[in-house]
Amino acid sequence: MNVVFDLGGVVVRWQPEQLIAENFADPELRLRVRRDIIGHADWLALDRGVLGRAEAAARGAQRTGLAVQAVTDFLDRVPPSLAAQPATVALMRRVRAHGHRLYCLSNMQQASIAYLEAAHDYWDVFDGCVISSRIKLIKPDPAIYAYLLETFALRGDETVFIDDTAANLPPAAACGIRTIHFADAAQCENELRRLGCLG
Repeated sequence: MNVVFDLGGVVVRWQPEQLIAENFADPELRLRVRRDIIGHADWLALDRGVLGRAEAAARGAQRTGLAVQAVTDFLDRVPPSLAAQPATVALMRRVRAHGHRLYCLSNMQQASIAYLEAAHDYWDVFDGCVISSRIKLIKPDPAIYAYLLETFALRGDETVFIDDTAANLPPAAACGIRTIHFADAAQCENELRRLGCLG
């Protein structure tokens, strides 16, 4: 079986509300940052790898009224905030030990994936990775799931995809991939057992 893990919210922590709260004291400003930076289409363009960080910071500053440097500093704090979730990493190693092939499929900005690759040692469990900013496709675009299957010569009915964002699962299922909506590592492990991926 091929088991495909999302990164943010699954393998690594992604808590944007906490990140915003740690960096901005004013409640109204927090709302603007949530809406006009993380919740804005430019964030998806960063994930897709079609917008540079300098331009994103300048545009985010215009929308929020923050200084460009303040937005840049906030963007700089995103990668280190993506701390590994030890229970998921341990689960991945157990799945690997059962003889399954592991992959990752993630919407991830270039600065974040570069940081994670340098900072963490779990990459050896993966047989391959699909990162949105490197291929200019993002979930839930059906093309990214087709890219995964084609690039690594995977069959959908022999593949399980795990993601914490429910909207990313139906397009994977439409490709014949089995899906797990991730809540935590223990729930995910139970689901993998149900699918026969763990003893």
